[in-house]
Amino acid sequence: MKKRLLLFLLLVSILASCVEKSTAEFDGENAYVYAQSQVEFGPRTPGSEAHQKTIELIKEELTSFGWIVDIQSEEVNGYLIQNIIGKYPTTTAEPWIIIGAHYDSRFYANKDTNISNQIRPVLGANDGASGVSVLLELARVLPPDLIKNIWFVFFDVEDQGNIDGWDWVMGSRSFVQTLEAKPDAVVILDMIGDKDLKVYYERNSDVNLQKEIWDIAADLGYVEYFIPEFRHSVLDDHIPFIENGITAIDIIDFDYPYWHTSQDTIDKLSPERLEIIGKTIYHWLLVP
Repeated sequence: MKKRLLLFLLLVSILASCVEKSTAEFDGENAYVYAQSQVEFGPRTPGSEAHQKTIELIKEELTSFGWIVDIQSEEVNGYLIQNIIGKYPTTTAEPWIIIGAHYDSRFYANKDTNISNQIRPVLGANDGASGVSVLLELARVLPPDLIKNIWFVFFDVEDQGNIDGWDWVMGSRSFVQTLEAKPDAVVILDMIGDKDLKVYYERNSDVNLQKEIWDIAADLGYVEYFIPEFRHSVLDDHIPFIENGITAIDIIDFDYPYWHTSQDTIDKLSPERLEIIGKTIYHWLLVP
């Protein structure tokens, strides 16, 4: 009798957990806390203690939400690139969707107007931490019965171009080389949490996929933030996928005035803007 009672209580607990997750909603405040945690580690420059703490944070959170976590690594110029892959627990192989964000921050604030700050590392609240925070919150709230093969990939060494021994998008280039098949769609999130959020079509991105997501944003009432007009051509983590014939887009607010400066700090982020991005991607993922 006691064993039956324990089994019953365990079953109730499991069902309650499933119900809680299936009814969860993307919460911008939770995403903001994830961004704040990363910034509090300090600049997440490759090889730093803050960088390693961010790796551990991402792995621990994904695991706690039931995701399968892998590390894809490659040594380049004496540095071990570490891309973190979170795989949604599913039994289906398609459609295969990758959503990515970079977790490193830049070694030097070379765009800073104060010359003395240009040799200092960037905290990267928006440029790095915002995309990671949205992915972690999405990992928490995606329903357990979603019939899609979803990978969240946290790219290393995106932001170190024009620095001796480094380059742009090194992590995503390394990752794409390991793919044995082509995902159906790739969405990159970068600099998407600032208070003055304006996301335009990026010129290198797939137009049809952009329209899909921008239309969903419009249906959610976010036309003020997702603007279906071309504005910038950006070298970002979507480019290695596009170069390999994979449908990919970059969701980025490239008009962010604190890009690569010492002022890219947590006070520039907005929980409401993080939620706008997160809910848009969430509802896009739910489309059959």
